[in-house]
Amino acid sequence: MRFTRVAAVATAAALTFTLTACAGEDAGSDGDTGGAAKSFAAGSTMERLNKAQSVKVGTKFDQPGFGLKGLSGKPEGFDVEVSKIIVKELGIPADKIEFVETTSKVREDAIVNNNVDFIVATYTINDKRKERVAFAGPYYEAGQNILVKADDTTITGPDSFKAGDKKVCSVTGSTPAENIKTYVKDVAAQVVLFDTYDKCISALDGGQVNAVTTDNVILLGYIAKNEGKYKLAGDNFTKEPYGIGVKIDDKDFRTFINDTLEKAYADGSWKKAWDDTAGKFGAELGAAPAVNRY
Repeated sequence: MRFTRVAAVATAAALTFTLTACAGEDAGSDGDTGGAAKSFAAGSTMERLNKAQSVKVGTKFDQPGFGLKGLSGKPEGFDVEVSKIIVKELGIPADKIEFVETTSKVREDAIVNNNVDFIVATYTINDKRKERVAFAGPYYEAGQNILVKADDTTITGPDSFKAGDKKVCSVTGSTPAENIKTYVKDVAAQVVLFDTYDKCISALDGGQVNAVTTDNVILLGYIAKNEGKYKLAGDNFTKEPYGIGVKIDDKDFRTFINDTLEKAYADGSWKKAWDDTAGKFGAELGAAPAVNRY
């Protein structure tokens, strides 16, 4: 009789453990915050991050709609939400993400020097950057534009800088900063560079520059947060495919992120991330871009 009671207790305990474990796995794999119920190839970046149950993600802190440090003290925006989609697929809870500010100037260095595990930071894919890092995606295609004060009628597009009498601000190390140089008469005199777009906006407000140039969706964020103060001057004049930066030789991690993006396109989480963030500022999401599995 004593043996029977012990066996019954053991069986009940085992059943309780099994049910608890299953419940934990369900919460981890299907819940909004991620979890540990994932299995990855030995030695992969995915396995390393999953085992650590923590991840460092590089993003911007000064871009409304994409990566802006809000009242919570944490960045908020489309890039942040895309990061969370990837991290969830890694089986890591969202509250285990450490967001690291990565301005345009330091993005490649942040990856090469292992300061972050990956970067989602309005990061345009181009061949020069591919010499140092690899890209998953793109997950969005923006276009460069120009922001001016609402009452400015003298600037109507990039050609307005060819006369040489207007100054334009952008960010050091960014694609827009390089693009605008082809439209100005005197780069040294007309192109003003800072490390953040917030400083460009302050320079515009103070009269040190006549315009700010970067991707349209970033500028629309500033316009939305300062109603009636700014406007776009003309149409987009470039195409800027945003990618997710990883180590140049980490093909498996890049493939994993590309798979995750395609899953997010299909299940609606990518669109929801947009609608909850940058989509509120009037920018168009467009069709899901085809990922480039180079």
